[in-house]
Amino acid sequence: MIRLVLAAFFVASAAPVAQQVPPPTPVPPDGSPSPYPTALDTPAPSTKRPRLAAASALLADLDSGRVLWERNADERRPIASVTKIMTGLLAVEATDPDEVVTASRNAATQTGAVLGLDAGETQPVRELLMALLLQSANDAAVALAEHVGGSVEGFVEGMNRRARRLGGLDTRFASPNGLDDTGYSSARDIAAVTVEAFRDPTFREVAATRFHRVPSPNGEPRRIQNRNALLWLYPGAIGVKTGYTSAAGFCLVAAAERDGLGLVAVVLGAPSAPWSDAAEMLNHGFETWDRFIVGAGTELEPLPVGGRDVPIRADGELSLLVRRGGPVDVEVRPEPGLTLPLAEGEAVGEVVVHQDGDVLGRVPAVAEVTVSGAQRTAPQEDEPWWERAWDAVAGFFVEVWRSIFGD
Repeated sequence: MIRLVLAAFFVASAAPVAQQVPPPTPVPPDGSPSPYPTALDTPAPSTKRPRLAAASALLADLDSGRVLWERNADERRPIASVTKIMTGLLAVEATDPDEVVTASRNAATQTGAVLGLDAGETQPVRELLMALLLQSANDAAVALAEHVGGSVEGFVEGMNRRARRLGGLDTRFASPNGLDDTGYSSARDIAAVTVEAFRDPTFREVAATRFHRVPSPNGEPRRIQNRNALLWLYPGAIGVKTGYTSAAGFCLVAAAERDGLGLVAVVLGAPSAPWSDAAEMLNHGFETWDRFIVGAGTELEPLPVGGRDVPIRADGELSLLVRRGGPVDVEVRPEPGLTLPLAEGEAVGEVVVHQDGDVLGRVPAVAEVTVSGAQRTAPQEDEPWWERAWDAVAGFFVEVWRSIFGD
């Protein structure tokens, strides 16, 4: 068994942001003052459990979905425009980003936050995703839903099927935009949807975009701005979606990445703007956890088989979150009845990683080189005594000969 102690380190920020506060929102003709804060009010980063006012919250690994901290994470709640994460996921899974969508009259007559689509207007999926995730455009949500599902109702059925496939036991969508307040989900289910969505490079790219210009059929392009203020205020922020209705309260799903560690924070039912709550959760995650990788280059102890030490390696890569500063045990467990010879690349068991008694993950182990049958390193007890004596005498005279005449 190999025990590794991780060095405690913390990357204060990712690449510096180009702008430190959210600029005025692009409301024509001259824009309007930013409705978002210009600074976050969070305690110093700490391994202590976050203290939030939100009704429900969860922090998870953005790569694996592993839950790192939670509060009432299975409570069913309306989620407002956070619904659009699932809308975006289904859109990127079912279409090509350059695929053209034609807006129906139903899409063009949506109210609230809209892009301003005209009936019959055509836009590539990528442009509608920008409007959906940056501006929370309800008309873009309906246009995508009708294009993918054939109708809004058909699309909503697809949303609920996809949620069930992700293990969403506490989710029922009723619209592609979340304005209905009759649909619901939970912090745990929304985290799972977000993890799945971030596996798509188009979704990742769109969610992290601060500004975009959507072509207009008449006149100047429509300038849109991301409503996620953390893209300006939180170092390493890469998405993802805001939401608010009177029934849902303030909702936010926030993702950030630093030094290869990605986290997602879900805040539902906050009594006020949840920027600082999400930032506090992310701070807690970056302060508490580290990325630990076992791969082909990881040094592992040789595996004793049949009197030989067999060099081994991990067959694949295992990427895990481990508690910062704590010992991590890397154990090689051989297959039962393992014997020589072993060919290079042949399975010999598994590499198991655990911390504080909990198994975090496992990956197959294989022989790094070909190892033949065991070499004889000592006289065998079943040989007659005179054969062992003759071997010893012969060996003595061979050594004398070499010392006088050389090899």
